[in-house]
Parts: sequence; C-alpha cells; structure tokens
Amino acid sequence: MQAKKTIRSLSVWHHGSVAGNLLPAGDYMKEKMQVTIHCREICSTAVFLVLFGLLALFVQPVHADTPTVTITDYKVIPSVLMPDSMGTITVTIKNTASSASISERTGPLSSDMSGTTKVTDINVYIENVHLEGNGIDVLTEDFRRVGELGPGQSTTITFAIRAPTKSGMYFPEVWVDTYGGRSARYPIPANVNTAMGIQKQAILIMDSTLPGTVNPGDEIPVTLNVKNAGQLLADDVTLRIVNVSSIAPKSTDLYHLGAISPGEQKAVNLALLSDRDTPGGLIRVPVAISYNSLDGTPVMELTGIDLMMKGKAELGFVSVDTSPPRLTENTPFDLTIRVENTGTGEAKQVSATIDLPVEGKKEAFIGKIKPGNDAPVIFLLEGAKPGTHPYTMTITYTDDMGTHTMTRQMNLRVPPADMAGTILIGLVILAILGFAGYRYWYLPKVNGDGKFPWERKS
Repeated sequence: MQAKKTIRSLSVWHHGSVAGNLLPAGDYMKEKMQVTIHCREICSTAVFLVLFGLLALFVQPVHADTPTVTITDYKVIPSVLMPDSMGTITVTIKNTASSASISERTGPLSSDMSGTTKVTDINVYIENVHLEGNGIDVLTEDFRRVGELGPGQSTTITFAIRAPTKSGMYFPEVWVDTYGGRSARYPIPANVNTAMGIQKQAILIMDSTLPGTVNPGDEIPVTLNVKNAGQLLADDVTLRIVNVSSIAPKSTDLYHLGAISPGEQKAVNLALLSDRDTPGGLIRVPVAISYNSLDGTPVMELTGIDLMMKGKAELGFVSVDTSPPRLTENTPFDLTIRVENTGTGEAKQVSATIDLPVEGKKEAFIGKIKPGNDAPVIFLLEGAKPGTHPYTMTITYTDDMGTHTMTRQMNLRVPPADMAGTILIGLVILAILGFAGYRYWYLPKVNGDGKFPWERKS
C-alpha cells in the first residue's frame, strides 16, 4: 500500500521545460497553452506573407509617365532678321506623357486569368513660359498660367522680338516651367543678317517668247526658256502647262527637260490654242516647274505665261432697205443699212457716211457693236431724181487693235414717176373743156340761139 501511494503521488509531477525540472500539473498546462498561441501567431504571419507575395506577383502595378513638356517646333519670322528690325519667334509646346494604366485581376490568382484595366490621363500644368533673349531684345512679357495640357496635346506661343544692331547668330532660349512635372529649356537659333545656315540651292527662272498681241481663236506659238540661276544642280526638271478655261496646249501639257546645271539654259517650243470667245485683256496661263535637289528633295515652283488678248472686230453688211420700199422721184425716203460684227473683238465708236447726190441726213452714229451682233445705220433723205445713183458708204470704228476705216460701193435706183394716171385725168379734163366750149361757145356762135341741132328739130 505504501508503494502504491508513492507511485500515485509521483504521477502528478512532470518534467518542466526548464532544465528538466519537474513542474506541477497546473503549470504544465499553462505553458502548453502559451506554446499553442505562439504557433498560431507564427502560422497567421506566414499565411499573410504568402498572400502578400502572391498579390504582388499577380496584380499589375500602376504604369505612369512623369509629366514632361518639350519644344516640338519653332519658327523665326523672318528667317533672316535685319539689324534693329522687328520679328517673331513661335514655339510649339507638347506634353510628351502618355496615359497611365492600372490593371486589376479578379478570381483565382493565376497568370492566365483576365483582369480589368483603368486608364487615367496624365496632364501637365504649365506655370510660366519665358524667352531669354541672349542678345535678342524680347518685347513680349512672360506667359503665366498657360494651363493644362493633356497627353499628346500641344500649344503654340509667339514672342515679339527686336534684332540687335550687330549681325551674327544668336540663340535665345525658351524656358517652360511646369507644376508637378519636368520643365524644359530649348535654344532657338536666330540669324541676324548673315549667310550662315542658308543652304545653297538651285533656282529655276522661266521666261517666255511669244507674239506681242494675240487674237482670240488664233494658234499661239510660245518658246519657254528655263535657266538655272542657282548654285546647285536641278535634276529631273519637268514643265506642266495648267489648262485655263479658254486656253489649252495644242499637244501635250507635260515636258521633261532632264538635269539643268548651274548657269545652263534649256528651251521648250510649244503651241497654245485659244477660244474665239476668250475675253480681251491680260490672261495668265499657269506653269508648274518641278525638279529634285541634290539630296533628292522634290521642289516645285509656280510661274506662268502672260498673254495679251486683243479682240479684232470685223464689220460686214447684212441688208440695205428703203422706206417706202418702192421709191419715186422727188419723194422723201429712209435708207437703212444693217452692219454686222463677225470678228472676235468689240467694235466701238462706229460711225457711217454716204455721198448720195440728194439732200438730207447723210451721216449716222451707231456706238458699239459686240461680236456676233448687228446694228442698223439709218439715213433720212429727201427725194431723188429718177435713175440709178452710185454712192460710197464709209464706216469708221475702233477695236483693241486700233482705228479702222472700211468703204463699200453701192447703188440706189429711183424709178421715174408713173404718168398714166395724170394723162387720163388730163384727157378727162380736156373732154369736159371741149364739151363746154362746144356747147356754150361754138353752137351759140353758129346758130345764134345757142340750141343743139336736135333741140331745134323738135
């Protein structure tokens, strides 16, 4: 019994965690609970770290460019400044940043799962734009608070400048200050009365040889001379005649001249056709000259052929009429002659005269007659003697070519008067007079009583 009690009393003691000391049963349970809590904390921390690592592995970060501005273009007007002259500098400022993208994935964390992407614009705010002269006098003040530029957007700023009195190359600098982004500094070359930076090139000059005046409807011979007055070769030179409404090339409108060296000249002979309805005056036929410079850059120059169109009037006679249509001697009448303009120019200051041997108005004024029209020339004349009267009609007019006079020989026939009616009337009058004389003069004288013989018998 004593031995059993000893064993039972020993069963409530356990080895402790410190140097193998024996601990009571209550202290052992407390220590075991603390160890369990520490293990759970360690496991929770490990799980959190694993999940955070997976999140960092599969969730895309935000890709955002830093807002940046740059000078994409500039222009100095004029390209070569004269000393102490005014000019302008225009710069183009652009936001080079793109759009930011945020990718979010939903569902299980796997690389093949699709996600959603959010796009956010990155704007840049321009606080100030300043032009540092560096020898150039800047007349325009700074541009403050220009505003925001979206991704890829640009704006232009123009500064007024004054060139210095000394010739040379100057480099004013554009300063662009931004808020929350990168600023920019950009030098701009300005040429003040120097040949520096001016590239030598070919210069083609064209002159034309043609008649002094051209009549509408005529064929126009033209010689074009193309000369290279520059310092470099002009390669693959071509001429193209551009059609206008009333003038066109007779054959082809494209001529190839090949290469023209500096100081060399080449000629092209061609013919132009004009319409009869082409209005008078100066008409320009456009000509395009194309060539390639030494570096292969295509160049085009526009010039033209100047034509002085002068219309020529041509007058002709349409008809000759009289009123009344049948003339009689010594009877007043009107002589009407219609004149037509069959030319290509307007006849102006038209007048006409006749030399008929009769009294009356033998000069008439018409004014102007347009191409394709006619006008009457009216003469008011007194009666003419019977017979055929030759006369000359003279017309004077002016057109674009000058003053002209034309004559035309004509005849006027006046038939003699018809005496049949007059003779009949005379005979009737004579018969009446004879009867009266016989009755009242002859019979009374013979018979003495004035009676007719048949009255006396009765």
